Amino acid sequence: MDKVVKSDAEWRAQLSDLAYRVTRKHATERAFTHDDFPKAAGTFRCICCGAPLFDARTKFDSGTGWPSFWQPISPDMVGEQEDRTLWMRRTEVHCNRCDAHLGHVFPDGPAPTGLRYCINGVALEFEPED
Repeated sequence: MDKVVKSDAEWRAQLSDLAYRVTRKHATERAFTHDDFPKAAGTFRCICCGAPLFDARTKFDSGTGWPSFWQPISPDMVGEQEDRTLWMRRTEVHCNRCDAHLGHVFPDGPAPTGLRYCINGVALEFEPED
């Protein structure tokens, strides 16, 4: 996989203010601000580099207010690291191609994985299947 590396100025020029703050500065968007994602077949891609991250078939309604998935398309595309901000211990997830902050993964999701990838909607763009 080719790494995508850009300067801070290039990311700022490419992304909306909120997408920049979330993906490049590890912010979190407000809950229930991206409930308009289609329920059709397709792929959720990284807003920064276009990498395929999640298949729409793995999306579920977690009731948390953020798009949730029970697994990424490929474990190679979504990386993890410990996040100890806000007096919590969580597992942050990021795009392995461009290091964009996506959200967090929790061990309270549905079968078959038992995982809940809780993703900032602004970090994703939806590509419907043809």
